Amino acid sequence: MAIVEPYDILADWPGWQTSFALVERGDISRQKNGVTRTKLGVMPLWSMSVVSINLNPNRLDALKGMVEGLAGLQTLILGYSLSRCYPIAYPNGSWPTGGAFSGTTASLNFIGANNRSVRLSGLPAAFSIQPGDMIQIAAGNLHRVREAALASGAGLTPAFEVHPPLWPGTVTGQAVSVRKPHCLMRIVPGSVSSPADPRTGRGTVSFDAMEARDA
Repeated sequence: MAIVEPYDILADWPGWQTSFALVERGDISRQKNGVTRTKLGVMPLWSMSVVSINLNPNRLDALKGMVEGLAGLQTLILGYSLSRCYPIAYPNGSWPTGGAFSGTTASLNFIGANNRSVRLSGLPAAFSIQPGDMIQIAAGNLHRVREAALASGAGLTPAFEVHPPLWPGTVTGQAVSVRKPHCLMRIVPGSVSSPADPRTGRGTVSFDAMEARDA
């Protein structure tokens, strides 16, 4: 069966992530007087490191072949935090309104002047957003929530801050997802590893991936 981009490699991944974090792209310089100066550059990018459980030889080879193929073709994959597929307050999508809310139909209502604060609309009444939650704006702009916010009875939140700052081109009215919020990533070339035990043939598969921003 042909793999369709972006491919959700994590959907049935037999293991977990060891890291899902932002990589700041900047310069660090140390002056002669010992002062260290940090100059942040362009927007940070999301990265993740993923490892499988210990697999038998057949499953190991099958998974290795799939991951190596995705890496070799530089196939776009979905990158998201396995621990934050849903907001902290709603494990497995236990929304206040049940199935009436899909988790993907909120909207960006307001953008603050600092380009870090947002207000959301279209949420269930009294919907709770907590620090550490993730939100996805538009097709793949992923942000981590920094402040708690509680939606009104009309589903409108007060302003709260997110990180990283909003990407250029972000405008009010764009769709916001709180269910499996993701960005687009590619597997880092050379990062695929599949060591096996010489006695049993069992082993693990791991790889690193980085957010893909082609534009």
